[in-house]
Order: sequence, then structure tokens, then C-alpha cells
Amino acid sequence: MKAEDAMWCVVMFDLPVKTASERREATRFRHYLLDAGFSRVQYSVYVEYLPLGVNLAKTARDIKAKLPRGGEVRIIPVTDKQWSSAFRFANGTPQLEEEPPEQLEIF
Repeated sequence: MKAEDAMWCVVMFDLPVKTASERREATRFRHYLLDAGFSRVQYSVYVEYLPLGVNLAKTARDIKAKLPRGGEVRIIPVTDKQWSSAFRFANGTPQLEEEPPEQLEIF
């Protein structure tokens, strides 16, 4: 694996939430993203670190299959270098750059 193969998969979405059923489906979708390894960056923006960018196409197919009816999603691949050079602010204060997550080891 080369460092330049690492990618961040940014998922941004809008989901219908007018009815109780739509809210349930929106919650299921957000839980699906968390269960799939994504982290919430903002309410409708989730990211996942992909050490091998080749997994992006499969990730996009899986997200498309889970998207609730009437929902819209945008999936943006971002290189690790681009992600680490993003400007981040919280309450007007610049934030330090994030470190890539460590990979889990399964024995």
C-alpha cells in the first residue's frame, strides 16, 4: 500500500423527513453509515478513511442501495493530502489537522 492510495470518502445527503416513516428511514440510513465505518462530520456529512482508494466504487454502490426513497446523496473522493490541508474552525477558532485513523488489527 502506498500513502497516495489513501482516500477519504465524503458523503453528503439530504433526506425527506416530513413523515414519521421518512424520519425512521433517515435514521436507518445514518445508522447504516456509522455501522459501515463512517464518522459524522456534520449532521448530513459523513466521512470514511479508505487506506485503499480502490474500495470507493464498492462503497458508492452500497450507499446507493441503502439510500431512502426521495433522498439525494453526493459522494466525493478526497485524497488524504487534500483532507489534511482543509481549513477547520470551531467557534471561530482554527482547529489542528486530523490524524488518519489507525487500522484495526484482528487476531
